[in-house]
Amino acid sequence: MKRIGVFVCHCGINIAGTVDVERVAREAEKMPGVAFAMDYIYMCSEPGQSLVREKIKEEKLDAVIIAACSPNLHESTFRAAAEEAGLNPWQCEIANIREQCSWIHSDRKKATEKAIKIVGTIVGKTRLNESLEPISVSITKKALVIGGGIAGIQAALDIADSGYPVILVEKDSSIGGHMAQLSETFPTLDCSQCILTPKMVSAGKHPNITLMTYSEVEEVSGYVGNFKVKIRRKATSVDWSTCTGCGLCTEKCPAKVPSEFDRGLTTRGAIYVPFPQAVPNKPVIDRDNCIYYKTGKCRLCEKVCEIGAIDFDQKDLIIEEEIGAIITATGYETLPIADLPHYGAGEVPDVIDGLAFERILSASGPTTGEVRRPSDGMIPKEVVFVQCAGSRDPERFKPYCSKICCMYTTKHALLYKHRVHDGQPYVFYIDIRTGGKGYEEFYHNAEEEEGIVYLRGKVAKIFRDGDKTVVWGTDTLTGRNIEIAADLVVLATAIVPTESTADLANKLRIQTGPNGFLSEAHPKLRPVECINAGFFIAGVGQGPKDIPETVAQASGAACKVISLFSRDHLEQDPAVAWVDEDLCSGCRTCISVCPYDAREFDEEKEIVTVNEALCEGCGSCVAACSCGATQQRNLSDSQIKSMVTASLGGE
Repeated sequence: MKRIGVFVCHCGINIAGTVDVERVAREAEKMPGVAFAMDYIYMCSEPGQSLVREKIKEEKLDAVIIAACSPNLHESTFRAAAEEAGLNPWQCEIANIREQCSWIHSDRKKATEKAIKIVGTIVGKTRLNESLEPISVSITKKALVIGGGIAGIQAALDIADSGYPVILVEKDSSIGGHMAQLSETFPTLDCSQCILTPKMVSAGKHPNITLMTYSEVEEVSGYVGNFKVKIRRKATSVDWSTCTGCGLCTEKCPAKVPSEFDRGLTTRGAIYVPFPQAVPNKPVIDRDNCIYYKTGKCRLCEKVCEIGAIDFDQKDLIIEEEIGAIITATGYETLPIADLPHYGAGEVPDVIDGLAFERILSASGPTTGEVRRPSDGMIPKEVVFVQCAGSRDPERFKPYCSKICCMYTTKHALLYKHRVHDGQPYVFYIDIRTGGKGYEEFYHNAEEEEGIVYLRGKVAKIFRDGDKTVVWGTDTLTGRNIEIAADLVVLATAIVPTESTADLANKLRIQTGPNGFLSEAHPKLRPVECINAGFFIAGVGQGPKDIPETVAQASGAACKVISLFSRDHLEQDPAVAWVDEDLCSGCRTCISVCPYDAREFDEEKEIVTVNEALCEGCGSCVAACSCGATQQRNLSDSQIKSMVTASLGGE
């Protein structure tokens, strides 16, 4: 029989405050197979790890159990310590008596009894554990970055600067994302384009970056280090290798539609470049609005193009690439005003969202930076800014804080005051949140020095009255109802994931949270990694954040990829599923339930096989197998029975 050592952690008072850890250690020593047991105040500390290493050698232990916190936190820590002492790391197990016991109970006696049972179940499992060896996987040292906003650009540049090739995929015809639409950035009021444009140019010219704009990821298969990716390069109807970007075709196009980049405040042609600083600065034809594609007539762009770059017959291309790691930086959208009926539902022309106001403020915008309202071009003398428009409203809209609205609304009010000196800005807010370097000072300067009126309360209704936009609200500090006949209303609408996020997450087999944002493996310990190995996330696609945080997270994700590529091969957890060929009936049920596509049918043997590099050890196949042929290493049926028996007080 194995000689098992049990080490019970006090975790300060996190465990010891509710659980009698000394008693847990005493009871553990009586369990079959346990040769040694002890308690210590902080097992994860260096002295605690040293104790584990020492006792493995002194007591000649074959396996160890650490009764402490979740294995998500310190399983790798203690397995490394066990390995240093000469023990196979898969003979080290964690009994979670913190999250699953001490944190959720207040009765000390009952919590102690439960902790003893938890330790007993892990002892039952550990007695039957195998010594495993990690699975070795080769690496294709090329990265894929999905999304060409500031997060994707930063991540791609960091990886490329480290000497590794990167494919940067962007669904629009230019990189830049929403940051390209901004006028200035808070709290320093730097010009957005001055910060962003050099990075866009660097990404477009970098020898290690392949820029694939107007493209979308079609399919992803494989596993960490060895992904196979299909990318659809959408037909632009323009031969970019021939086009010089002269712009004559965009000037002459007779079809006019609202400009997405200018948030509908201006129009663009059916053949267009989204904005002057676009990278690449080449036009695309919007086939949904092109007169030729709709009626078979026009072709004016083809006539004025002297070098013959227009190609109406161009088809989509499917490009296949082998990739080692994938960073998803899909960015965000804002909640459409049409979804906010009490704010005019998009039918009041002088109610706009924050990005539209950014375009008005921008020197490259529809009014070249002069503040004018959309309905008639008049300079607005009274402007109302409404925060939390769709955010922090769990009953009707989004329950979460969109994080950047307090600061960019303050910036908007400040810039408006700088442009219209005799104008009066009002800000309706719930709370002012200034959680960033220099943010609090920026807000106080706006309120105390610039004459911006802050009104604490929510807006109830916005409607049109003649040439005015009337705002009804309440100032909760004074208890007064307020009515403002404004010239312009700017809504800080909720940050939401892009429409394509859910579909892309399905293709990549990565998780999203309850609000649709991409989910990280652990918010503190693995904030840029997904649960599935080889996938990383960055930027607002993971949740609302400002530009500095976005750039920092992008660089963090890039560092994870660079670290991955620095090795010649990867080692994966071998606690995966396997198939007993003598028992497998070939029913293929397990194939349909595997969320990682890790199972294949062997036509010759008429059995199912497991791709160990793809398997994540989730256990779905084990549960689905009707004949018991599928088992999971170190979590077999016999081990589970042993755990159940231990939990019921047996041996």
